[in-house]
Amino acid sequence: MTHGPEFAARPVGRRAVLLGMAGALLGAAGCTSAVPGPRPTPSASGASASGASASGTAGTLPRTTPWHPMSAEVHPEVKRRAVELVEAIGAWAGGRDGAPAARARVAALRLPTALVAQAGPLLPSADEAVLQVVDAQYGGILADSASVLVVCRQWTRHGGAVRAGGTTVDVRLARSGTGWTVTALHPAHPGAPLPSPPAGVHRVLDDTRIALPPAARADLNSGRVHAGVLTAMPILAGTYRMYVSVVRSGHPLEVFGTSRPSDHPRGRAFDVWQIDGHAVVDPATPRSLVERFMRDAAAAGSYNVGGPVLLSGGGTPDQFFSDATHHDHVHIGFRT
Repeated sequence: MTHGPEFAARPVGRRAVLLGMAGALLGAAGCTSAVPGPRPTPSASGASASGASASGTAGTLPRTTPWHPMSAEVHPEVKRRAVELVEAIGAWAGGRDGAPAARARVAALRLPTALVAQAGPLLPSADEAVLQVVDAQYGGILADSASVLVVCRQWTRHGGAVRAGGTTVDVRLARSGTGWTVTALHPAHPGAPLPSPPAGVHRVLDDTRIALPPAARADLNSGRVHAGVLTAMPILAGTYRMYVSVVRSGHPLEVFGTSRPSDHPRGRAFDVWQIDGHAVVDPATPRSLVERFMRDAAAAGSYNVGGPVLLSGGGTPDQFFSDATHHDHVHIGFRT
């Protein structure tokens, strides 16, 4: 998200590596809870499952843990509401598959059952499914409306085969009385992968110090990512281990609360929610680490670096910004 009008006014969990077996889990499929604990380690293959205890038995789904917001969140109740809906739709026991069962789970949360029709890749055809939320970050937060980007990994069982996947869902909410209700779901649509992605894409995907959730990996494989992103990620990974939350898909098309296009859908930005194993939103994370990362992101070519700290200086006017939306992540944007 780029600097907009709203500017004026973590979860961290256990690491478990998916063990390869005959029918091994393919792609990225692990996650993190917001409860403080050991930090997940980035994996180039995406096979690390923070917060989920992976099983090495074919046909057995890994154990997952509920995601909880940290006390330092700007509005923890907003994220909690968004996440509980995604968890309810995206996970089910045997015999509870399909849209009717999903609508029953949503109704139990006292949310509109029509949201199930918007779930898309969050509700695949499968006998059973488990879901782990990696992170929930703001796509925007205003007085009466919000966007929460729920980044998740999902495992599904089809007979005796377990498949790994996941998506990112832009969950829209509105204030309703004294609480918040979900009004819409916008799952990520990364696009088809290129037959042969550019070398720069492979360089990022193969970097063991860059962790990418499923939708972000798919964004890179689609080839619809700005060269600045592909250049800056490895530069930053030379100094930091970083966990990316969002690149292109699963992010609002416009800067939240405005009609101005966001850099994300155009492939010109990426967000980082965790640096060297420390969640940006965690009050225990050294501010000096976040500040240094933000300045290094600017030095790597970003014209628009946002985060929880408003930094002075910068090579261009307003190169750094901060607001409530970016309290939980660092935004790194690039020009055309």
